[in-house]
Amino acid sequence: MPSNFSTLSNKKTDSPFTQILKSPIVWRMEPKTIQIPAAPKWIPLSHSLAFLLRSPRLMGWSAILILITFGFTWAGYLLTVDFVDGLTGSFFLTQPEATGIWGWTKYLGWQAMKWCFLVISRIVAFYLAFLLAYSLSAPGYVFLSTAAEKKHAGDHFEADAALNIRGLAIDLWEGLKIGLLGIVVTVAALLANFIPGVGQVVVFLLYTYYSALMFVDYPSSRRRWSLRQKINWLRSHNRLSFRLGVFPALVSMIPVLNIFFIALIFPLMTVHTTLNFAAIEENKKNQDLPS
Repeated sequence: MPSNFSTLSNKKTDSPFTQILKSPIVWRMEPKTIQIPAAPKWIPLSHSLAFLLRSPRLMGWSAILILITFGFTWAGYLLTVDFVDGLTGSFFLTQPEATGIWGWTKYLGWQAMKWCFLVISRIVAFYLAFLLAYSLSAPGYVFLSTAAEKKHAGDHFEADAALNIRGLAIDLWEGLKIGLLGIVVTVAALLANFIPGVGQVVVFLLYTYYSALMFVDYPSSRRRWSLRQKINWLRSHNRLSFRLGVFPALVSMIPVLNIFFIALIFPLMTVHTTLNFAAIEENKKNQDLPS
């Protein structure tokens, strides 16, 4: 009897805290994990094209915008050429006499200057006309972008800003600012061409990111973003911006026909950029929500 009592008295008992830890209920509990939204998948251009072709409404609006862009571009081109020819017409209408060595030298120089002026003035007129068409048609492409985002989002679409006269005026002003920036980019690209070795690479990068800015302008305009906000978005999404702008940049480098090709792909690139932009912004909004 004493021995049994001694054995029981020497047996150590666990503390209440240790007993809780050893409980099978505790070990079956799994830690609660916080679900972080995954990064949005890149929407390929083929998907955007199929999305556009499946919607008769978007296709009809795209056709109207192409015609409007062509109309503004052609009208702006004719007005610009007439204005330039009116300023310089008297100089090129009177050709020097081709008599003697000095006369032939002046005549050949006059011919070379005339053709160089014609080619350069026409190219510049096309670019200025396209920038004018881009600025004037900006509200229409904002509408196309909004319609594409609304169709893609369905019931989850959130309208950020009302479509009114003030909003249209802001869209025109923002489009004009980007158009003016395009002139600066064009001049910078022209100067960069003279840099040996890396000049062409710099030109391609300038056109790539400027193209991305043009198309990001449409989905961000309905959110009433400023130009600074749009540029900051490109900086924050550097690789995605490159992917959005590389195809239009390649098309813009096709001589002579680039203006027409750009006008044709503008609706498609607007829809393509809108879908990717909306996916990125929606993912960012989900990450900002409290868990």
